[in-house]
Amino acid sequence: MMGTMETIVWVSIVSIDGDGSPRWSSVERSTVPLESLKLNLSKTKFNQIPIFESLPSSAVFAENHKPSVLFAGVFQWLPYLNSRRCRLRTATSSPEITRRGCSFLLFIHMETEPENKDESDQPIPDQIFKSGPKLGSYKTGDKTFYTLIENYANSVDFKGLEMVLCRMRHEKRVFLEKNFIVMFKAYGKAHLVDEAIGLFSRMVDEFQCRRSVKSFNSVLNVIIQEGLYYRALEFYKHVVNAKHMNILPNTLSFNLVIKTMCKLGLVNDALEVFREMPIRKCVPDVYTYCTLMDGLCKENRIEEAVLLLDEMQVEGCFPTPVTFNVLINGLCKKGDLARAAKLVDNMLLKGCEPNEVTYNTLIHGLCLKGNLDKAVSLLDRMVSNKYVPNEVTYGTIINGLVKHGRAADGVRLLVSLEERQYCVNEYIYSTLVSGLFKEGKSEDGMKMWKEMVEKGCKPNTVAYSVLIDGLCRVGKPDEAKEIFTEMVNQGCIPNAFTFSSLMRGFFEMGNSDKAIQIWKEMSNGNYICNEVCYSVLIHGLCKDGKLREAMMVWTQMLSRGWKPDVVAYSSMIHGLCNAGSIEEALKLFNEMLCQESKSQPDVVTYNILFNALCKQSSISRAIDLLNSMMDRCCDPDVVTCNIFLTALREKLDTPQDGRDFLDELVVRLFKRQRTLGAINIVEVMLQKFLSPKASTWQRVVRELCKPKKIQAAIDKCWRNMYC
Repeated sequence: MMGTMETIVWVSIVSIDGDGSPRWSSVERSTVPLESLKLNLSKTKFNQIPIFESLPSSAVFAENHKPSVLFAGVFQWLPYLNSRRCRLRTATSSPEITRRGCSFLLFIHMETEPENKDESDQPIPDQIFKSGPKLGSYKTGDKTFYTLIENYANSVDFKGLEMVLCRMRHEKRVFLEKNFIVMFKAYGKAHLVDEAIGLFSRMVDEFQCRRSVKSFNSVLNVIIQEGLYYRALEFYKHVVNAKHMNILPNTLSFNLVIKTMCKLGLVNDALEVFREMPIRKCVPDVYTYCTLMDGLCKENRIEEAVLLLDEMQVEGCFPTPVTFNVLINGLCKKGDLARAAKLVDNMLLKGCEPNEVTYNTLIHGLCLKGNLDKAVSLLDRMVSNKYVPNEVTYGTIINGLVKHGRAADGVRLLVSLEERQYCVNEYIYSTLVSGLFKEGKSEDGMKMWKEMVEKGCKPNTVAYSVLIDGLCRVGKPDEAKEIFTEMVNQGCIPNAFTFSSLMRGFFEMGNSDKAIQIWKEMSNGNYICNEVCYSVLIHGLCKDGKLREAMMVWTQMLSRGWKPDVVAYSSMIHGLCNAGSIEEALKLFNEMLCQESKSQPDVVTYNILFNALCKQSSISRAIDLLNSMMDRCCDPDVVTCNIFLTALREKLDTPQDGRDFLDELVVRLFKRQRTLGAINIVEVMLQKFLSPKASTWQRVVRELCKPKKIQAAIDKCWRNMYC
């Protein structure tokens, strides 16, 4: 049954160029006064009317500008309109002379009935491309096909594109490279890399269209945007080295290749390509330098990046704020804030004003170094310079305050934001809730949570997970489980952090059964887990004395392709040591040494083995392991000292031997250039009233004076005194 009739008005301008080619444009671009129209056309747009979604823009109008011929062009569409259940009611035109020829305002008042949703759109009828009606001298021009290609490409209709290409090839039409570039972009939008490359290879033989560096760059960019970096390099080499293609790369080509190589971490190769540019008669632009600087900074090669800044200015390429921001970001991540500040001064001297990115980068760097007061001061300076801080700026400072145990200052900053009518998002609230709970201020944390909800800030997965973790930290896993239930009911999907926090909370309260129940709920619900979830479960089971169950989880973890982290290894080693299987623990420890950096043993792992070996009276093996630990740049801590002091006291019954042991430990650390670790051991000795030897004191003072060049000043004073 037919649906309700609906009235639609279609309005557009047809402009006849001097060469007789029609052009189609929307009302917004019209030079015709709209006041003359009696119909309400304010809400009418050509591209928003469903009936004309696939209607070509300029395929039906004649070269002659007589209105009768225009009507003939409209009437030619009647079979198509009827097939779409449309009925022509009125058609009028209003001529107006423009600089480009004769323009007509054409509006068609139509009635249409809704189509069946299951009925697929019918293709444009083939008769459109045939000769025009008897009335007038209509014919389809090349520009008509070009417009069709553009329309189909914009709507990502590849079936229609192939139809047009086939028709053009059949009629021996002229293909332009810009038409193919439009199609390449459409393929990129649809993630069809193979089709884009295939069309590029067909351009000459099949369509007799000469390829240039423009089409080459378009296809290369499509490949890169899909993240197929190695394939992009292969395509580049294939085209550039193919003599029959005769395509010479330009600056954009080199920029794309350099960007690709930097993405792959092949910075040295990118530098080689960069040095090749002058040989190929291509001048690097600011984008070339910025890309290389960013790649070097990510490889922690800051000095080379700074040298590039000098080089680009010598070559006459002036840096932009983006250029300076790349280097400032690299220096801030390295912790060299002094040089970053000097670079800002240099930036101002070059006439480049710092922007929001510059301020955000510096603020982030200051927060990483713990210079929070300077970060807040820089924020005030940013505001005074008429720059508006965004949620990233405030979020960075609040996150820095929280990480350094200053959640209360973060709350005060939040209050000042609200006083300025700033809309605080759920991430800032989540950061503060997490910080307050970590500082043991659970009541303030819950108050902050309620304030967030009351102000209409809807909690997301991150916010819920932070609250669950906070409640578990203060020994309230049951309340956390209730929040978890609310979270699921609100449609928020729990993540690995949510489940690991709940399991850790129940394990720490001695309720391993509920922790295992959470694990089962996660496994049965097809939620995503990671190595952290396994580590928490293994740690809890080992701590609860359930070594057998922990071994089963360990085996399952390995079978599913997850690599144990340092917590999982340390927990298993601890469980084996508690069970008296020290040799098995050492075997697992040696396996751990062969793993990647995140799974390398830390001081906690070593202390577990030190304690087990000393209790077994294998002090010599423990000392050998201690030397190995220091060789691996892992410093002993106060727990390490206590383990060995206890073992030496029980064996030798003399505090002097303990002092000699720690004193020798300090010397060994100094020899290994582990100054901070050595000073920490000296502090432990003083806390235990074990005074270091005079030679040790002298070494400590000398090492402390080195960074501040105090020693040189003291030596100079002594020389002046005796001269």
